[in-house]
Amino acid sequence: MAYPAFWQQTWDNAQLQLRSLQASLGALPVLPSHTQRVGQVDAELLDHELLQILKEPLLKAFSLIKSGWELAAEPELSLILQLLLYKYSIWDTGATYGAKLQNLRYKCRRQVPRRTKLARLPARTLWLHGFVTVVLPYIDKRFRSYALSNAWPDAPSFDKRRKIWELALKMESTHATLGLLSFIAFLWNGRYRTITDRILGLQLSPSSSHLNRNVSYEFMNRQMVWHAFTEFLLFLLPIINTRTLRRRISRFLSGLDWRVIVPSSLIPDRLAAKGDRPQSYVRQGPYYRLPETDCAICAEDASIDLSSLAESNSSRSSTYMQTLSGSQHAISYPIHTPYRASCGHVYCYICIGDRLLRAADEGEKYWECLRCEEQVYQATRWEPSERLGRRPARQNDDGNSVESRGVGVAAGRRWDSLVSSSASRLGHGYGTSELDDSELSAMDLDSVSSIGLRTFSGSEDLSE
Repeated sequence: MAYPAFWQQTWDNAQLQLRSLQASLGALPVLPSHTQRVGQVDAELLDHELLQILKEPLLKAFSLIKSGWELAAEPELSLILQLLLYKYSIWDTGATYGAKLQNLRYKCRRQVPRRTKLARLPARTLWLHGFVTVVLPYIDKRFRSYALSNAWPDAPSFDKRRKIWELALKMESTHATLGLLSFIAFLWNGRYRTITDRILGLQLSPSSSHLNRNVSYEFMNRQMVWHAFTEFLLFLLPIINTRTLRRRISRFLSGLDWRVIVPSSLIPDRLAAKGDRPQSYVRQGPYYRLPETDCAICAEDASIDLSSLAESNSSRSSTYMQTLSGSQHAISYPIHTPYRASCGHVYCYICIGDRLLRAADEGEKYWECLRCEEQVYQATRWEPSERLGRRPARQNDDGNSVESRGVGVAAGRRWDSLVSSSASRLGHGYGTSELDDSELSAMDLDSVSSIGLRTFSGSEDLSE
């Protein structure tokens, strides 16, 4: 393609001027690149977070080996990790891992500036920088620990140890003051991030002049949504009564007939046979096998182990029943100030009152009996002359109750002796019952008529 004659003539005349401009540009000094302050501070924070991420699992492993090792070995562990990170980051590449993420690397001001790749840092500078930033903080930490453990600050003022301690405090104060002034200067010109970098002449500069900064707000949006969600949960969770919610869900699931939801063809035969219960089926609670002379609430409270709170009530009750059936000297839980619930079972006054009040505070209309799982609305005072349990009295042909002469008196005396013996052991905790099976079987309480003297519900006050 041929160009017009005047274009070619103009281009030829400009060649001399272009060559002179290129020669003058080569002699100009390289302008220092601008480094953002926030990038340098972020690089330091990323380095600290990386150290914590590496150190945390190691400290947990030491704590599992022996308690207290994580505190004793923490300075040495930090020193080893910092030395490894320093070797494979600054020593080899001239930049920490946080600085690499920010497209930064160290440059020594005493080096001749180059247009090409930045040269390796001097070995002497690297040795000094590693000693000041890694080894010196470890020495200071160990010195403070040794001095405090040997009570150097409490030594007399003329003691050499006290003078060394005061000198160390003055040096730390001076270092903190110089560090503050250096950071203020860094905020002013953005050159040297720490006082060590300022003394050694190490400055963070961009490792590449061509960097595409694509700003993405996806992470920020996720953080804002998660922050708002956590604040909503912190506001909502104290309002919800989780205990009542769990109880209602458990009650709903226990009363749900799965045969209506699941097709009969998918239910095994043994489960289907188990689901067909007779009409005369009596519900049994977790403590239905407990002797009627014991308080089921006391047994439940005593069976709670603080080291295994995650176990279910069914496993806890089955363990208790196995202990009760396999040992002849099972622990007894005598009833103090007996009160009979509306279902017919007897509990301690304090126990049944606490459960009814707790149910009322949680918004429940009733409390489930631990023996029969029936709904309990109130409790009445139980006297020794009153029958125990829900078993009906024997009746004759006329429909009247059969009461053997002297049986009620004997049962009342036997119950009084049991209560008095339990009260005498109250200050020493629960012990084994002094009544054997033959004595307990002699307490025929079925023939005693029922007398209700006093009624207690969850709305009454227990202060009496």
